[in-house]
Amino acid sequence: MKKQIVVLIMFFFSTLTFAQKESQRKEQFNLEQSVAIQGYDPVAYFTDSKGVKGKKEISTSYKGVEYHFASVAHKALFLKNPTHYEPEYGGWCAYAMGLNGEKVAIDPKTFKIVDGKLYLFYNAFFNNTLKDWNKNELKLKMKADTYWQKITQ
Repeated sequence: MKKQIVVLIMFFFSTLTFAQKESQRKEQFNLEQSVAIQGYDPVAYFTDSKGVKGKKEISTSYKGVEYHFASVAHKALFLKNPTHYEPEYGGWCAYAMGLNGEKVAIDPKTFKIVDGKLYLFYNAFFNNTLKDWNKNELKLKMKADTYWQKITQ
């Protein structure tokens, strides 16, 4: 009987911890109504080399973050390896994250794939931050990684 109680207590706390991690993760991601990348298909950046709007009917949730896909095939690819397709820095502008650790909105059609990772950028009002990122990518990426690690701890 004591063993069953201990197992139940352990299960309860592990479930609570998991829920807290999902909640914290959602708070850090760039989401609109719990949907990442403004509903764009994360797999399309890799397979089609462009931003493609996903469909609400073809969606999945990964660790509390919802993703939409343009096709069932894209959803299947995502489910095989979600971390490969998720955007860096929670989907916030990579340039702003590298510049000063700010969470800045993005234009989902302005992106770059580097070493198999998806980076998104702000692009509006004659300010395309991808161009600025490209001028000093290595330094900005190192700084962005450091800032993001501090934010998500």
